[in-house]
Amino acid sequence: MTAHVYDAVVLAGGAAKRLGGADKPGLRVGGRPLLDRVLAACAEASATVVVGSRRPTARPVRWAREEPPGGGPLAALDAGLRHVTAPVVLALSADLPFLSVDTVRALLTALDASEASGGSGTGTAPAGSGSDSGGGVEAGGSGGSVVAPDARADGVVLVDHSGRDQPLVAAYRAEPLRRELALLAAEHGRLAHLPLRLLTDELTLARLPVPEGAAGADSAVFDCDTWEDLAAARARIREHGNVLDEWMAAVKDELGIELDVDTGALLDLARDAAHGVARPAAPLTTFLVGYAAGRAGEPEEVAVAARKAAALAARWAEEEPEGTGESGGSDGTGASGGSGGSGSANGPEKRA
Repeated sequence: MTAHVYDAVVLAGGAAKRLGGADKPGLRVGGRPLLDRVLAACAEASATVVVGSRRPTARPVRWAREEPPGGGPLAALDAGLRHVTAPVVLALSADLPFLSVDTVRALLTALDASEASGGSGTGTAPAGSGSDSGGGVEAGGSGGSVVAPDARADGVVLVDHSGRDQPLVAAYRAEPLRRELALLAAEHGRLAHLPLRLLTDELTLARLPVPEGAAGADSAVFDCDTWEDLAAARARIREHGNVLDEWMAAVKDELGIELDVDTGALLDLARDAAHGVARPAAPLTTFLVGYAAGRAGEPEEVAVAARKAAALAARWAEEEPEGTGESGGSDGTGASGGSGGSGSANGPEKRA
């Protein structure tokens, strides 16, 4: 995987008028504030600047404020750019519940590709047909093809399935971004309350079509502008195909853990412990595996410990007498009957 050097500017200072002025970045989806979900997606940034009111966040960030507060995306971008130094800047709105690391990497890779090709691809009109407010998300996947402009791209924006540009889910080269913002400020005497298209119209942009993510079509450009949007986002993460990944991401974020977990291996271990030993052994075994990996201090030790525990559960199951049909009593002592009793009716089942 190519390591991208970039800074991130997250716009979190809007008025949220369609939410009745609610604190939109602080609204929760899957137990996590929208802002924290966005910050998790751009965690590989060298520096992250959040433009908006200060608040607790899941990871350290720098803070900036547009002038005047609530002055719109151009004023906010200008405020954020004053605090970054990387040659590439990721521009994001703070209301993207399904933005993923893979989406961010895809944008950066596409921008690198335009640099390498020198913009020798097919032509495209300047961006500017999209929403002024931008926004968008993705729940995984880095697919999509790039339509490169005739010249070296100043940035790459996500495009939804209806063809609308999403300029606040985009990667830009910092120098042309600063240049055009300065020219707009000189021309209009201010940046506050100017539409975002005035900026994007002056940039040569490539477009990255949004792939269909696990959370549904156009999930990478789904933002929470209304209470209905928020309810829809909360419903999406509870769908069968998404809930486990969402829950794991939420727990890791809550515990401050940066770890790729082989969920399938741990679930297999839990199954083997439950079936081969006793049902309560499943959570206890996975806890002990995590504890052992933590003591070792290496993420790879999760897999090592899981394999050891799974082998132990298999050996345990092999010792079960044929035809008993149970493995242990409800107290985990292994008593499934004896003097004065016929065994616990609540004892865990054992499957061959």
